[in-house]
Amino acid sequence: MKMDKKRIFLEQFPLFSYISDQEKSDLAAMAEYRVIHKHEMIYQPDEPSDTIFFLLRGSVKIGTHSSDGKEVIKALIHPLAMFGELGLVGEEKRKDFAQVLKEDIQVLCIKIEEFKYLMRENFDLSNRVMMLFGNRLMEAEEKLESIIFKDARTRIVEFIRDSVQKRGQRIGYEMLLKHSLTHQDIANITCTSRQTVTLVLNELKKSDLIHFNRGRILVRDMARLT
Repeated sequence: MKMDKKRIFLEQFPLFSYISDQEKSDLAAMAEYRVIHKHEMIYQPDEPSDTIFFLLRGSVKIGTHSSDGKEVIKALIHPLAMFGELGLVGEEKRKDFAQVLKEDIQVLCIKIEEFKYLMRENFDLSNRVMMLFGNRLMEAEEKLESIIFKDARTRIVEFIRDSVQKRGQRIGYEMLLKHSLTHQDIANITCTSRQTVTLVLNELKKSDLIHFNRGRILVRDMARLT
């Protein structure tokens, strides 16, 4: 891909509003454009943590496996977000995996050492990256508290509500969420079971709070979704 097009892609990321035109050009020169196909692994545990990714299109799940082999999804990554960034704070080998969901993704990949150099040269960028780390740490703490203190139904409902609030599209008085998740994915995110997710979704549908089919959840009334 030509450098000018990579720069246009980079300019879509709010993170890079903090860097100069020359730094954007330098970053575009560093970046590698890649298309990764649906369901493919982007990286796996124990691989070198030497690359940071910037997602242009599609969705990615970040996760791990418990001692009994159960998948736990730690985060969902959506367009114009970065992932694989723990090498910036000392991770040498990946502890998690990153996997493409149901559609091909487009990413820009930048070597950790090159991105560190840019951070050293630009305090505003470095500060913004640290703020993103802080936000993700707070999200992880909130998820842990939810697992400890809330029941399975509440976790599932709150996941739906939070996802709709962040990425939903308003249609009249209703909110539509387009997603790439299976019931098992939702279970792995909320630390529940696929059967429980199906039961809760069917209960919400029967109560006329939501309607759902493959890849779509329509929330009829956000205020009543509790």
